[in-house]
Formats: sequence, structure tokens, C-alpha cells
Amino acid sequence: MSVEKYLKHMRIDRLPHVWCPGCGNGTILKATVGAIDELELDPSKIAVVSGIGCSSRATGYLNYNTMHTLHGRAIAFATGIKLSRPDMTVIVMTGDGDAGAIGGNHFIHAARRNMDISVICFNNNIYGMTGGQYSPTTPEHSYATTSPYGNIEEPFDLSRLAITSGATYVARTTTYHFVALQNYIKKAITNKGFSLVETITQCPTYYGRYNKIGTAPEMINYFKDNGMTLAKALSTMKEMDPDVNYDGFNVNALLEKAVEKLPEKLIIGEFVNKSKRGYVEKYEEILDKAKEKLASSKA
Repeated sequence: MSVEKYLKHMRIDRLPHVWCPGCGNGTILKATVGAIDELELDPSKIAVVSGIGCSSRATGYLNYNTMHTLHGRAIAFATGIKLSRPDMTVIVMTGDGDAGAIGGNHFIHAARRNMDISVICFNNNIYGMTGGQYSPTTPEHSYATTSPYGNIEEPFDLSRLAITSGATYVARTTTYHFVALQNYIKKAITNKGFSLVETITQCPTYYGRYNKIGTAPEMINYFKDNGMTLAKALSTMKEMDPDVNYDGFNVNALLEKAVEKLPEKLIIGEFVNKSKRGYVEKYEEILDKAKEKLASSKA
């Protein structure tokens, strides 16, 4: 895609952006814009909502209908938009802290309702904008400003949380795997239900520096070397445990087992892609019934 095709989706007067050198947020923004361009969506029918955090600054650069809302409340605002304007394509751009901590209840209940919105989560395993505190996805034993001796909390797996809560499209990838990222976002947007695209992204300023992982290129190379599809992980686990019948495991159980057996690997891929009636469709039916009852009462 040419530069011009990207720029037509951008508020170029807002550039340059505020993200740190080496941050992966721009890569995710580029993939999102690329997906929208390939889908040939009407910009006037797109609403992009964000909360608070590094990732949430993304909405300010997009030339669509955008809302930069309260910390953790992006999904709640997006739900209101979708219910009032079901014709809109509604996208949430959020971080691991924004979606998994203060916004956690909105996250699981939007998935439970199968709300027709697409959540693109920028997961850098840390709070970046507010000073490098550990987040709900920070790996155990990792360092942050609030865990100088190592994080003692077990992290959330946001993809597994979405699957368990009822999401109908769930995928995870990294900023290194750009082609897959853009394709997953396209599928998320076209899915008629709650979609999550969790993107593991680099934060060299805080997470990389505190945990002595290295520069942004070194972090991206780590994604390259350690990213493993669930299919590949399953094949590897079968070789490690030939007596275990992994064919009887559901996707959540496979992801849990992969973390246990392959702790150094980042398990990526498309985890869930299914069709199920969502809240918006059901809500429209209720509205139609209410209108019919009101009309009959006036007759």
C-alpha cells in the first residue's frame, strides 16, 4: 500500500505522533488502517473508540468518527454507539491495562453478550503512559516501577479470557507478524459479534529496559524467534507427550497446556472463528416487538 493510501485515513495535522521511538503502536495503527482500506469501508460509517493509555492515543490520528474516552470505559462507550447506530462499524483500540484492569468487567460482559464490536488490544505487558507500572498481563517475575523485585502476580491471558467469556472471534499475534495482524483485523471487523485481536507489542522504553530485553529491534526479533502458532505448539506437545490425547482438548485447554509446556513461546494464531447470534441482533428484535405493541395500543 502506498503512503498516500495510508494518509487518506489519517489526520495528518496531528502528526508527528507522541509515541516513543521503537514503540509498536504505530505498527498496529498501520495494520488497522490497512485492513479498513482493503475492506473499502465508508469512513463516515466507522467509529473508533479508545480509553486512556499509550495505545489510546491512536484515535487522535485517525480520520474517522473517533472518541477518546475515560480510562477503561472504551468498550462501554463502543457498546452505546453500536446499539444506537447498528449500521456503524465500531472498533475499540485499547491497551492491556485499559482493557484488562479497570475495564475488565466491560471486556468480559461485552464478550458474553457477543456485542458486535472489534477490540484491538495493544498488549505491551506494562503501563507505559503512566510510568511503567506492572499491568494485568505483566509476566510473573518481570520488573516494573511497581515491581522492582519482580512481579508476584500471575498474569491474565486476555485471549483465553475472551474465549471463556463467549467471544466469537479471537486471534493473537505480534507486531513482527504484520501480515497476519492485518488479516486478523479484517476478519475481526467483518465478524458479526465480539472480536478480539490481541497484539503483543514492544515497549523498549519501560518493559524492555527494566527487563534487560534490549532495544526495539531486539524485542521484535524475540517475537520472530519465539512466536509459535497453536497448531505448531500442538504438534510439538504431541512429540513431547506421545501418551497424551491432545485431540480431546478444547482451544482454551490447549492454550493453557502450551503455556505450561512451552513457557518461552508466544502462542499466536486464530483461536476462535465461529458464528453466533449477538446482542445487537437480539436488541433490534426487541425494539421491533416494542414498536409493534405500541402501534397496536394506539390503534
